Amino acid sequence: MNILKELQWRGLVDQTSEPELEKILAEEKLTVYSGFDPSSSSLQIGNLVGILALMRFQQAGHRPIALVGGATGMIGDPSGKDAERNLLGPEAVKANIASIRGQLEHFLGGSDADTKVIIVDNAEWLGSLGLIEFLRDVGKNFRVGYMLGKESVRRRIGEGEEGMSYTEFSYMLLQGYDFAHLFSEYGCTLQIGGSDQWGNITAGIDLTRKLHGKRVFGLTWPMVTMAGGSKFGKTEAGAIWLDGQKTSPYDFYQFWVRTDDRDVVNYLKYFTMLGQDQIEELAEQTAKEPEKRRAQQVLAGEVTRMVHGQKALEQAVQASQKLYGGALEELPPKGIPQTILSRTQLEEGLELIDILVKTGLAQSRGVAKRLINQGGAYINHKAAQSLERRLGVGDLAKGQFIVLRAGKKNYHVLYFVE
Repeated sequence: MNILKELQWRGLVDQTSEPELEKILAEEKLTVYSGFDPSSSSLQIGNLVGILALMRFQQAGHRPIALVGGATGMIGDPSGKDAERNLLGPEAVKANIASIRGQLEHFLGGSDADTKVIIVDNAEWLGSLGLIEFLRDVGKNFRVGYMLGKESVRRRIGEGEEGMSYTEFSYMLLQGYDFAHLFSEYGCTLQIGGSDQWGNITAGIDLTRKLHGKRVFGLTWPMVTMAGGSKFGKTEAGAIWLDGQKTSPYDFYQFWVRTDDRDVVNYLKYFTMLGQDQIEELAEQTAKEPEKRRAQQVLAGEVTRMVHGQKALEQAVQASQKLYGGALEELPPKGIPQTILSRTQLEEGLELIDILVKTGLAQSRGVAKRLINQGGAYINHKAAQSLERRLGVGDLAKGQFIVLRAGKKNYHVLYFVE
């Protein structure tokens, strides 16, 4: 497999550090790394681009390294950010890394000893690096003018009192040192990432050359966008997570099914392992018969199966088919997000706004209120009419459950027990 040509036809090459990288990748087996931020206990669907890029390199015979930033995650990458985020403590980061490691192994574990993923935490080397040692051995290799020229810095440096802290300003030195360390320790010669990482990647290329006198490379892909203008991977209920406990397989499946026709072919290239012929055929079907949404169904099926498995996919499909029938003659199918509450709570009355937030159908009370006012909140397939609406025993279907819906396709089932 010519991995660079593969990435190019998928639209996954934005910049490369060397014009001869294609020839190098065709002739040599490289060790390639991409970084993942442990700011949460789960990766999001945006991380799938990086995960699948490593998988593609792995299938082409290259060795992947997945770096989880236990040290840099406590600082926060300013790239692509408009404000400094709240810093996590070491225990929270450690717990997040343990969870993310399992997700990465799910995709990249493999059985081939030569290409099996290496998962590392940069706290292993950055955590023991003294400040004086770091400034002397790393900091002296960077000029302030060079750092100010990076886009991630330029975007934030002139924002008055908010601006950019020294902590964030130093981030590119840390990531640059990661690349130099991985070269020294594992012979890693290629770093990949989103286009917002270009400044950090080139900093690592320069530092590795200065510290080790060797040439290493960088490759970025374009940032994923949504044709409708909203941020990729975000919904009214929040981010779409890879963890089935944070985003149910049903909601995960529905996110992909709702993909805009303008996005679906690109997403098939970015987020699936389908080949060129298969994707071109689906593109033709979308152009000729968009109402059938065949490409969206294939996209949702492929990604849901890859992340959650075949059984979860079958349950999500079954739940979708049954729910859209609108019938309440039987218990809702498995796979739909659900919450179990006590019947006593229902007898006392449950505020609809509060329940929409608690179930994740709305991100906040403000969003829940807008949803109700716009006629987008449903109780057992009937639109809620008032902000004062409360759920009671009279809302029970089959004496056991209440089906809530936000918008056209976001469902949640409340079950009540004695």
